[in-house]
Amino acid sequence: METSKATNTEINIMREKSKKLRTKKKRNKVLIHVFIIAVGTIMLYPLLWMVSSSFKEPTEIFTSVSFFPTELTFENYIQGWAGLSGVTFGKFFINTFLIVTLAIIGNVISCSMAAFAFSRLNFSFKRVLFALMLVTLMLPFHVTIIPQYIIFNQLDWVNTYLPLTLPKFFAVEGFFIFLMVQFMRGIPRDLEQAAEIDGCGPFRIYWNIIIPLSLPALVTTMIFTFIWTWNDFFSQLLYLSNINLYTVALGLRMFLDSAGQSAWGPMFAMSTLSLIPLFIVFIFFQRYLIEGITAGGVKG
Repeated sequence: METSKATNTEINIMREKSKKLRTKKKRNKVLIHVFIIAVGTIMLYPLLWMVSSSFKEPTEIFTSVSFFPTELTFENYIQGWAGLSGVTFGKFFINTFLIVTLAIIGNVISCSMAAFAFSRLNFSFKRVLFALMLVTLMLPFHVTIIPQYIIFNQLDWVNTYLPLTLPKFFAVEGFFIFLMVQFMRGIPRDLEQAAEIDGCGPFRIYWNIIIPLSLPALVTTMIFTFIWTWNDFFSQLLYLSNINLYTVALGLRMFLDSAGQSAWGPMFAMSTLSLIPLFIVFIFFQRYLIEGITAGGVKG
């Protein structure tokens, strides 16, 4: 009997400990979720406020304490899309898509070729050149901007899209080269050797084997190129002065007036529209983005 009572006591103690442990885990989960929601709210609030303000009257944006507009209006979108100085905002979108498309094509082609050479071919000073390429990742962008501007100005490329697009076709993005090299190194050599037995040369191996198997890394390059080029303001401001060549980033700047007469409503409306392409890219290609980054890091 005493043994039975002792056993029952131990069981009750274990149950009580298990119950307390489950309660503690639930409490920790609740606290973690509350923290995540709070941080997410803080991060998303400026974006949500901008979207809400794009539907407000200009006089209500900074005077009303209400998050939601008292009267829903699309006038900001109409005025913003009409543009400034006779150029519609649709023109800025077209210009931006043109630059983004050329930048994506250039980076994918040139960086994949450079990565293929570093990861699959053998040539003199391969390690030295790869190390130099990695060094370029540590250089701030502003270190080379003045020499680049002088060169492009001497070539009479200023106020054209050439400084923003043509260099992309010469593998100037070390980050994308490094990303693809890490990914391509994980592709089995057996496929390459089998292709060589069948008579495939380096280009056939690159085009028919390496490129299809490197799709996650290529899509990751496309996504980052799209985002960085779409959000680029400094380079576009530096090289473009003709309003007919302006991009979305430069077009948004035109709504700001140093004299204090800024068109906040239209600017918020066009800023909201400018985010839509970025959201679409993330929604449809986030799977490839995650695969490209994780696979490139693990296989390296």
